Amino acid sequence: MDTSEKKRILIIEDEKHIAEGLALNLTLKGHATRTAVSGMEGLQAWKAWQPDLIVLDIMLPGIDGLSVLRNIRLEDERLPVLILSAKSDLEDKVKGFAFGVDDYLAKPFHLEEFLLRVERLLFRAPRPGVADSGGRTAPTQAYTFGDNRIDFTTATAHGRWGRVELTELEVKLLKLFVTHRGRPISRGQLLEIGWGYDRRTQTRTVDNFIVRFRKYFEADPKRPIYFKSLRSVGYVFDHPEE
Repeated sequence: MDTSEKKRILIIEDEKHIAEGLALNLTLKGHATRTAVSGMEGLQAWKAWQPDLIVLDIMLPGIDGLSVLRNIRLEDERLPVLILSAKSDLEDKVKGFAFGVDDYLAKPFHLEEFLLRVERLLFRAPRPGVADSGGRTAPTQAYTFGDNRIDFTTATAHGRWGRVELTELEVKLLKLFVTHRGRPISRGQLLEIGWGYDRRTQTRTVDNFIVRFRKYFEADPKRPIYFKSLRSVGYVFDHPEE
């Protein structure tokens, strides 16, 4: 197979012998592979290498696999992701699918089954701009609430106080709030998704971003109706149906 035609598969797995074994067998099948041993390293490799498929463990050092998955899904709804995990309970599988995984394979697994699942996911992967067979499409590129509008394509927002140029991190956090509308998000979750920090990290960074969002979108930032604080929990974004 020509190198330019090889499918790129990123393996995010902290057990070295498993990662190396999977990489070897996928290489023998004609694919290009890279490995990462932590959630942060995996996110960096995903950004830099732009793989065609990700094989993802859940129990990773630092950022866990589900947080890696949620981070990816904020920017890419189409990239096939296959979870490999020792967590085989139904609850764990349901959580994985709720976060946007395409397939879930419990450890220990048979190599042939793994390879078949990989080929199936690669075969079904949609072309750019096309919904996959499950009907999944790219996230909405514009979002309106009240007198405010967020354009994720141009990274701009329009509110009561005019047009705002959004940073990459602001766009990511706003997507997280929009996709979790009405559901509380803790400071730890925001740190983990936005900055890759461990949830135990103590920082006021998140609060500073919330202050910005209130300034952009609230008529009275001191009495917010969209970006509300929840004592001892974090924040929730919500608004009435338009």
